[in-house]
Amino acid sequence: MAGKILIVDDEANIRQLVRFNLEREGFTVVEAEDGLSCLEMVNKEKPELIVLDIMLPGKDGLEVCRIVKSRPETSGIAVIMLTAKVEEIDTVLGLEMGADDYVAKPFSPRELVARVKAVLRRSHKDPMQSDELVFGNLRMNLVRYEAFLFAEKLELTPKEFELLRCFVTDPGKAFSREQLLEKVWGYEYAGDTRTVDVHIRHLRLKLSADSALAEAVETVRGLGYRLRSN
Repeated sequence: MAGKILIVDDEANIRQLVRFNLEREGFTVVEAEDGLSCLEMVNKEKPELIVLDIMLPGKDGLEVCRIVKSRPETSGIAVIMLTAKVEEIDTVLGLEMGADDYVAKPFSPRELVARVKAVLRRSHKDPMQSDELVFGNLRMNLVRYEAFLFAEKLELTPKEFELLRCFVTDPGKAFSREQLLEKVWGYEYAGDTRTVDVHIRHLRLKLSADSALAEAVETVRGLGYRLRSN
């Protein structure tokens, strides 16, 4: 599973720490120290994942994430945000810009490596998988990691795709936020559960061409979410 990771942080010691731990796990690592050089490295190196600090000189990490995720040629690159800020708004903004996960500083190198592996595991395609899921007007191709609504392709992030797959695989089942974190993020999540709410909100918007389907992704009060099956 090891691939190429781009580390973006203006602190050399942070880059060195992350590089050491990722390379020890077999990853190829490249670095950038600010937002502009990050965008240049993305075009040049084509990494599979970016470990991206929010507080960068020039273009900050939120803006860089927005640019990367808005371009068709780079939108599939996974992004893990690093933040020294504790305000909820920073986390929510990062997720709304398309980030796949975030880690708060100071962080455990072991935790960061685990999250990198989890994000890549969820975004990689399984060439042996040939199943297809169908739910009403929705069709999900699990080989190409693509979803179609009324034959129109949905532009889903890896996390949105995995959330939708959970629901479509087991319609009617209520999932707690903790269960969805474990199933989709692939590790025991150390933060709060608001990341699920943000991704569900984005998923509903992307399903809005079929209002009945979007509304079928319903909130289960006091628990989490389910896909209503009738």
